[in-house]
Amino acid sequence: MKLVQLLSALPRHRLFGNPDAEISGVTFDSRRVSPGTLFVAYRGVNVDGHGFVSAALKNGAVAIVGERDVAEVRDLLLPADLTVPYVVVPNGREALAWLSAAWHGYPARQLTMIGVTGTDGKTTTVNLIYHILRAAGHQVGMISTVNAVIGEDALDTGLHTTTPDAPDVQRLLAQMVAKGTDVCVLEVTSHGLAQHRVTACDFDVAVVTNVTHEHLDIHGSLDAYQAAKASLFQGLMAGYRKPGRDKIAVLNRGDSSFDYLADCPADVRWTYNLGRPGEVTAHNVTQAPDQTRFEVETPHGQFRIATGLIGDFNVLNILAATAATLALGIEPISIQQGVADVRSIPGRMERVDQGQSFAAIVDFAHTPHSLRRALETARGLARGRQVIVVFGCAGLRDIEKRPLMGQIAAQLADYTILTAEDPRTEDLDTIIEAMAKGCRAAGGIEGQSFERVPDRGKALARAVELAGPGDVLIACGKGHEQSMCFGETEYAWDDRQALTGALKGHPPQTLPTADG
Repeated sequence: MKLVQLLSALPRHRLFGNPDAEISGVTFDSRRVSPGTLFVAYRGVNVDGHGFVSAALKNGAVAIVGERDVAEVRDLLLPADLTVPYVVVPNGREALAWLSAAWHGYPARQLTMIGVTGTDGKTTTVNLIYHILRAAGHQVGMISTVNAVIGEDALDTGLHTTTPDAPDVQRLLAQMVAKGTDVCVLEVTSHGLAQHRVTACDFDVAVVTNVTHEHLDIHGSLDAYQAAKASLFQGLMAGYRKPGRDKIAVLNRGDSSFDYLADCPADVRWTYNLGRPGEVTAHNVTQAPDQTRFEVETPHGQFRIATGLIGDFNVLNILAATAATLALGIEPISIQQGVADVRSIPGRMERVDQGQSFAAIVDFAHTPHSLRRALETARGLARGRQVIVVFGCAGLRDIEKRPLMGQIAAQLADYTILTAEDPRTEDLDTIIEAMAKGCRAAGGIEGQSFERVPDRGKALARAVELAGPGDVLIACGKGHEQSMCFGETEYAWDDRQALTGALKGHPPQTLPTADG
C-alpha cells in the first residue's frame, strides 16, 4: 500500500517528501520495524518516541509519522539527514489508530461495534452482552481486559492490560471480519479513550456501567477522568454511520454519570436502573449464596432473569446488557438464555473451593466503589458470620483512594489484612500505612480488627487461618491478573492459585519477598 493511501485516513497532517513510498506495515515500536515499515512516533508518558526515529530508520523504516516539526526531527538525527518522507500530525496516538484502521481496511465499519466503559463492571457487562448475542444467533467477537474471543479462539490480552494498543485492536477486529463475525463487544477503558486506542472503532452502541473515583493519577482530576469516559458517547454521532444502524447510548440512570452523559447526542437512548426511573429496571430481587433472581421491566414487557452472578452490582450489569441488546432488537428469550450461560467471570466474585467450611472468593475490586460493593455482597453471603478481607493498593497509581479503601474495609469487614498489590517502585510500607490510616479513621484497631502482612501469599495464609465455619474470606484487587509487579519486574502471580495453595496448606511466597 502506498503512503498516500494511508495518509488519506488522517484527519490532519502535513507531508514532507515522497507520497508514493510503498508501505509494508505500521508500528510505533522501533524494535518491530522491518524494511518497508511506516514508523509512528509520539510523546509518551515516560518516553518520547521521536528519540527512536533513528533506530527505526536503521531497521528499514521507509516513512515516519511524528508530532515534532520536521526540523526538530532532523536535529535528533544529526549528523544524519532525514531523507525518507516525514508526516507531521497534531497527535501521534490518534494518527496511529487511523493508520492502523486504514492498513486493515477499516474492519470496524464491517461490524456492529458495541463499546462498554465505566469504572467497575465493564468486563462482566461485556461478557453478558457477548453471551446474549450468541444466544440470539449472532457471530460475536469480544475484546476485554481478560481476553479476546474470535470465533472459537480465546486469546490472552496481557498481564496488567487495559484496552490493547490501537494496532492490536485493529488487528483483532480484522481477524474477526475474516472469521465472519458480525458484532464485536469491546471493553473500553479510560486509558483506551484518552490514548486513542479505540479511535477509528466507529462504535454503534455505547454503554456505561458507572463512573467513580479511579485513575486520577493518569487523568489528573475527576473531571478529566469523566471527560475521558464521556468521549465514547460524544464520538458516537461523529463516527462512521453504517447503513441501517442507529447510534445507541445506554446510560445508568442511577449513577452520577447520567447527569453529564444524558446530553450526548444519539439516535436512540436507553436507560437502566435498579428501580425507577429508567426504561429497563429490576424488581423483586431475591438473592441466595449461589443465585440471583429478579424481574426485568422494559418498554417491551416484563420477563424473569435467573443468574449465578451475585450482588446488586451484577443486577446492574445484567440490566446494562439487557438494555443494550434490547436496543439492538434482541428478544427477551435470548437475553434470559445468554445471562444464564454466564456462570462466572474470571476473577469477579470467583469462588475457590477446596472443601473448606467457609467461602473463599477472589474479586478484582480495586477501587473504593468496587470494594464497597464486594464487601456488601460478602456481608450478605456471611449471614451473620465473619467477613475477612485481604487487599492492597497499587504503587504509582491513584494515592487518594488508599485511605478511602482502608475506611471502607474497616466499616464493612470484621477483619482486614493489608498487603501488597503491585507496589512497583513505591515503598510498600508507605502504601500500606496509607491504607492503615484509613482503617484507623473508621475506628479500626490494629491487632484487633486489622493487621499488616506485606507478603500477599502469607496474607492469604493468615486469612485462611482466621476463617471459621460459615465465614467469608475475600481477596480483592488482583482478580484475573496473572502477575504482580515489584520494582519494574512482573512476577508470575494468580490470586486464585495462591488462595488454592493457602487452603491446601501450601501458600506461595510473593516474589520478591515483600516483607524483606
